Amino acid sequence: MADGEGDPGVFSATALPGDPRLVPTVTSTFLGTRVFRDILHAAGVFSGAAGDTHRADVPSPLGLRMAAPGTHSPPQSFTLNTWTGTFSHTIQSPGYTATQQLYAHHSLVHLMASSITIRRLDDSTHPITVQLQSLFVPQSQDLDLRPGPDFQGAHYIYGQTLVPEVEGGPRPTVHLLWTPIPQSLTLGGEERERRWEFLAAVAGSEEEAKRSYSAGLSLAAAGSLHRSHVRAWAALRRGCSVELDGPLALRQALHGCLYYLLSAVPPRDSPGVPFHGISPGGLSNGTRGEDYWGHVFWDQDTWMFPNILLLYPEAARAILQYRIRTLEGARRNAREQGYEGAKFPWESAATGREVCPEEIYGAQEIHVTGDVLMAFEQYYCTTQDQKLFQEDGGWELVEAVAQYWCSRMVWSEEEQLYHIRGVMPPDEYHSQVDNSAYTNAVARRSLNFATDMARDLLLPVPEEWEDRARKIKVPFDEERKYHPEYDGYSPGEPVKQADVVLLGFPLMHPMSAEVRRNDLEMYEPVTDPAGPAMTWSMFAVGWLELKELQRAWSQLQKCFSNITEPFKVWVENSDGSGAVNFLTGMGGFLQVILFGFTGFRITRSSLLFDPAFPDGITKLKISSVSYLGNKLEVTITREEIRMEVIESSRDPPASPLEAVLESGQRFPLWEGR
Repeated sequence: MADGEGDPGVFSATALPGDPRLVPTVTSTFLGTRVFRDILHAAGVFSGAAGDTHRADVPSPLGLRMAAPGTHSPPQSFTLNTWTGTFSHTIQSPGYTATQQLYAHHSLVHLMASSITIRRLDDSTHPITVQLQSLFVPQSQDLDLRPGPDFQGAHYIYGQTLVPEVEGGPRPTVHLLWTPIPQSLTLGGEERERRWEFLAAVAGSEEEAKRSYSAGLSLAAAGSLHRSHVRAWAALRRGCSVELDGPLALRQALHGCLYYLLSAVPPRDSPGVPFHGISPGGLSNGTRGEDYWGHVFWDQDTWMFPNILLLYPEAARAILQYRIRTLEGARRNAREQGYEGAKFPWESAATGREVCPEEIYGAQEIHVTGDVLMAFEQYYCTTQDQKLFQEDGGWELVEAVAQYWCSRMVWSEEEQLYHIRGVMPPDEYHSQVDNSAYTNAVARRSLNFATDMARDLLLPVPEEWEDRARKIKVPFDEERKYHPEYDGYSPGEPVKQADVVLLGFPLMHPMSAEVRRNDLEMYEPVTDPAGPAMTWSMFAVGWLELKELQRAWSQLQKCFSNITEPFKVWVENSDGSGAVNFLTGMGGFLQVILFGFTGFRITRSSLLFDPAFPDGITKLKISSVSYLGNKLEVTITREEIRMEVIESSRDPPASPLEAVLESGQRFPLWEGR
């Protein structure tokens, strides 16, 4: 395997994948593209109404590719370095090397940059020329683009999206500045080495585009543009460092997942930039007809969010603020279906209105509303950030979700329990079912959290919240001691993906170890092996919980059929269909490491831990677990668990965290000890 001489964070190859969807992506919180592609996407910029809403294609001047002149084809290499957040392409000719680097600048989030360096390897004095191939044209099927005056040597176009998401709604404007691209580059006969820099700045305002382009030019002139990106990216990677001693393929998958997922989150110093959520295929994908059009699903809140929360709570907060910003759209969704409160869309873009092209999902797959609220609960338990709820709109969202669930339930006289009828569970092979175990359990959790949150904020608690949480039906088979997926589910019926197994984790629905085991045994053999990639990670977490290490490992290994070579780009389904750069699958995989191997569980009163490693893994080190204003370095081996508070912003620091063992023994965790 040609992978950077065993460096698990560097992926190299001598040829690109045959499928252009499987090349790496370079992404910042605002810009994303697949390498060598002639389009890029800008966060929050959608075109098309309702079900046709998709990421607007912005023409990309940096989709260029080097080629050696003439007919000979010298050796080439393509490398994704996850430590520097940079993709590179090298041509190795007998007398010279030409190297192109491409990256989305991590801290200048409106800037994408490419540099090409030609270096002479011998004493010759003839000019060396490299051709540049580009499909760039300054027009788009989604934007009404027009030229503006050149700026500091850059060409300039700008324009609005063609069709708003909702009638009469906003049509975002895009401003694009770029360095003109010649057809070839020549190293003069007297030159040993030369570098050319090509920049593209994309923003929602002319002012921001010009500011970013100017900043990029200044850094490039000082020779420090790439270095400034690497420094910002490396700081993020250090702060979210996860290291494993185990099989190389597992470590490569880990670093690939961290690269693609962390590329999607805002940098640490951008509090003013609104965040636009994370779609299953990320910002680089999502043009019309691809990767679910760039829409945001429960994938963000259930599958990606917990990892980001544990490593980087500021970015987790930005994700929640995206949901708060779209709350009005969610209220309208509920009203249009005849319910109170807020119903979050199955597919969300810029407004929070339902943009799923197929009505059945938006109408029936309502568990997403509870999934959104569970992310808020996990965040609150991990940070105790009351400001988000008291001042920044969080409480209004919590209250609206509780109101929605109350209005969506009906009382069954026969069972003396509340029912939720006519839904599609996470298992999308079934629809119009009553009392989906997962949907009802997540609704109960929403109501319990709303009740607890109201008390913490010293607000009155509506009686119906507690009453309905107590009396909602979560189907349970007393005879077989397992949870049927919904009323009338017959054991053995095929299931598309992880569904009931999510009751154990992440829902932590109360159940005995026997029931947990029975749920896993019941659903593992009937879950579609061709289903989406995140499924097996949740079976792995379940078996780790029960200390069935071999069974956990065999489930985790199924994920590898969704990881493509050589750049570790995930596909949604193992046959290559569905979304690519499938961040949802990566999120599930990371949860096996961050929550399965560690046994971390976020509760109202504590962060539980109960490690379990499959054979072949000897050590796990997470450099910065965030909990209640502390950063913990956690190192787990087969012999011991070490926890050290490496940073504490708790005020006053007089009450340290404590590690409490099952024996009752308590260890205060003071900073630096």
